[in-house]
Amino acid sequence: MRLLHAGRAVGAVFDEANLVSCAGLVPVLGLAERVGLAGLVEGRVRPDMSTGSNPGGKAAAVVAGMCVGADSIDDLDVLRHGGMGRLFTGVYAPSTLGSFLRFFTWGHALQLEAASRDLLTALAAATPLLPDAATQTYVDVDSLLRRVYGHAKQGASFGHAKVGGYNIKLRGLSPLLATISTPLSAPAIAATRLRGGSAGSSRGAASLITQAIRTARACGATGRVLVRADSAFGSGAVVSACRKAGVNYSVTLQTNPKIRAAVAAIDETAWTSVRYPRAVQDPDTGEWISDAQVAETGYTAFESNSHKVTARLVVRRVKERNPAPEGQEELFQLWRHHVFLTDTHESTVDADLTHRGHAIVEQVFADIIDGPLAHLPSGRFAANAAWLTLTAMAHNLLRAAGCLTSPRYSTARTATIRRQLINIPARIAHRARRVVLHLPAHWPWQQTWQTLFDRIHGPPATA
Repeated sequence: MRLLHAGRAVGAVFDEANLVSCAGLVPVLGLAERVGLAGLVEGRVRPDMSTGSNPGGKAAAVVAGMCVGADSIDDLDVLRHGGMGRLFTGVYAPSTLGSFLRFFTWGHALQLEAASRDLLTALAAATPLLPDAATQTYVDVDSLLRRVYGHAKQGASFGHAKVGGYNIKLRGLSPLLATISTPLSAPAIAATRLRGGSAGSSRGAASLITQAIRTARACGATGRVLVRADSAFGSGAVVSACRKAGVNYSVTLQTNPKIRAAVAAIDETAWTSVRYPRAVQDPDTGEWISDAQVAETGYTAFESNSHKVTARLVVRRVKERNPAPEGQEELFQLWRHHVFLTDTHESTVDADLTHRGHAIVEQVFADIIDGPLAHLPSGRFAANAAWLTLTAMAHNLLRAAGCLTSPRYSTARTATIRRQLINIPARIAHRARRVVLHLPAHWPWQQTWQTLFDRIHGPPATA
């Protein structure tokens, strides 16, 4: 591609007051108003000073900025340009929104978390956000260490992280997330919690899982609910929280001598090959020829405390690559073992496949890190906790908007939704006392954008 005109024949002037760069905010904020985002925040957050006044409007403004790609407080100024003032009211300056975030205490942050859960429940009722929730719902919990560089950030401390396969220590803060999803949907964020960087992964996980299960039930998860977690959350408290809530669990356990003895006691004929990377299916028998096999045994975990439980111990073993020099055969086969405890009634192969689906939570982390959680922008811990919760609200709002558009966007990355449906330039015009948005001709995603717009702003259905 090349310029059509010579360099001297092109000019630029910033003087058009009827242009906006993010016309997709119109249907998205229409959806937010339909489910009462501002009112939900107003009903939960109790301000006690002037900077915390109108928490619903200010929270909605921060969420709107995040929906168009703002990842810092200064970036929220993206809402104040061109004709935005002719489309929206309650547009605040970044300094005002920064003061609003700094007003938060830890108690106010917890109140905002409750509003976020209320929003997800409202979105699930208004959109097909969680299809098939009445049959099967998954609750996945995980944490990450989000690196920060300012020494004055409250709560920032050194914690363990894995970069490039190596365990290293980084200074940061540790968000804890719980997501809910179904076999037909992408995950939505059900609960959030910000911890200090040195916090253990499972700190506060049991209470967060309990909140996420309640939210899943409120969102229509009347069928089976399965909580999945990796080895950092394989504790008695987590399993007991699942049992108390009446849901199934599938949690990875850390290897110890007792588990190694249980694995070694599994009969060699009990192992079944499973579909795995580089697996090949035998055309005659239909069985998999694979480097991975699964088996199971009964196991009693957490015997030393009040969380003692007996359940299925499912083991997946994967062949180690031959460490011997080329041309030399290995003396005996080496295996890597992965074990998880579950009380589901699926077959061993299906239980392993379902447990591996826990990796879907990494998609959520990638989405929010590529968006609002690129930074934790404040020096105050509670302000960053509020930022994390508002990030979850923006993520869920975009996910619900995608579900109203088409099946493709119901599982698309939020970055794709922003690029194709939100950040679209438009010129504002008035016709017959109506505001009309003139968008680019031949926009590749015109039909899907129009579908979203009509479902939010179209005429009411006939009786």
